Amino acid sequence: MSRPLLVGCAAGFSGDRTDAARPVVDTLLARGGPACLIFETLAERTLALAQQARRADPAAGYEPLLDEMLRPVLADCVAQGVRIVGNFGAAHPRGAARRILALAEELGGRRPRVAVVEGDDLSDARHHALLLHALGEAAGPAPEAGTGLPRPAASADPAHPTGPVPGEAIDIASANVYLGAEGIAQALRAGADIVVTGRVADPSLTVGPALAHFGWADDDWDRLARATMAGHLLECGAQVSGGYYADPGFKDVPGLARVGFPIAEVDADGGCVIFKADGTGGCVDEHTVKEQLLYELHDPAAYLTPDVVADISAATVEQLGPDRVRLSGVRGHPRPATLKALVFRRTGWLAEGEISYAGPGAEARARLAAQVLRERWGDAGALRADLIGVCSVFGDDAGHWLAAHAEGDARDVRLRVATRQPTRAAAERLTREVTALYTCGPAGGGGVRTALRERLGSRACLVPRERVPTRVEFVS
Repeated sequence: MSRPLLVGCAAGFSGDRTDAARPVVDTLLARGGPACLIFETLAERTLALAQQARRADPAAGYEPLLDEMLRPVLADCVAQGVRIVGNFGAAHPRGAARRILALAEELGGRRPRVAVVEGDDLSDARHHALLLHALGEAAGPAPEAGTGLPRPAASADPAHPTGPVPGEAIDIASANVYLGAEGIAQALRAGADIVVTGRVADPSLTVGPALAHFGWADDDWDRLARATMAGHLLECGAQVSGGYYADPGFKDVPGLARVGFPIAEVDADGGCVIFKADGTGGCVDEHTVKEQLLYELHDPAAYLTPDVVADISAATVEQLGPDRVRLSGVRGHPRPATLKALVFRRTGWLAEGEISYAGPGAEARARLAAQVLRERWGDAGALRADLIGVCSVFGDDAGHWLAAHAEGDARDVRLRVATRQPTRAAAERLTREVTALYTCGPAGGGGVRTALRERLGSRACLVPRERVPTRVEFVS
């Protein structure tokens, strides 16, 4: 029987702490045996922003903190056989792979074998007809396999297929499908030290190494489901080890400033024990594990992933000792015939502005500033105003909540206003109006900051699995 596999997580999102990997790797090396380090750095919007970054700079598009995340541990992982798997490739997996090879050369030691998993990116025009059909925006049958074009309708002239034609402009900023663990496992079986992916389902970062290590069949649903839930517990980093769980007085967590990131010990049947890096703060107990287990889980009996449909309806969570929790009883069902794709479109521009008021009458002056901006804005579109410290979380775009609550005596208030506009020029007007409050009044405003960014709207759809082939290549 194969030895258990240790899978440590060193990032739960893009922008996570870059010092998390060192304690995790030290713990993996101290335990000994087969081990893998995963980095989960993609949220839904993160990848769309990465696509935009690559359009602005063809060399960009991968995780901007890649160097900071890997530099502390890369040489040790390569030398000690701790394999690394990360979706930090984002919109440019090959760019990330090349940067990792350059970083390894800078650090010295053995040159790692780096593989990329591709096939998730459906952004270019070849895939637009497929996406529009999946979104329900194209009439007629689904696009013909092997092309980006719809099949002609029965009564149509085959020379003039319906739907978009090659090269037709459709305002899709990005589109990526959620791949599963297959490509990761293939790369590891082929000897990869490091596997770089774009969009894969978060748990697949753990399932892939488990598939490669234990040699499971790709229809061993129970084992795949158990590994999937191990990956689900790891995917948000310190969330399962007390980070997002902490709530003083209700759910106290020790040493939160040095919260440890989690590690899963996965056995040959896919079951797992969750613990955290040695010598770190935070906690792993039944409560933290149950919260993460249910995170984003719409149906406990049918958690849909590209690899398997996981069923935790009969699962058990058991405390084995300090910071050690076992998850068992997970069952699996055949994977879906379709894969989820997320399509982002450009939906205009968002302008924001902030200004602070302090001291006696601060709230009254902030309210007056908001009124001034509304009057000057007129009917140019919706304008949201929040008084941070008075009304921001509970407020609404129309301002009804703020208007319904009487003026108080808050002495430290920051006014934040925002608008959505179809064009950059229209949005820029708000940034100028907020800046003008400096001397146009009311009195005492300061600390103006403004921001302008393109808005992206997203829609999810399902595409046939066979239309999205996975590709694995080594980068030299």
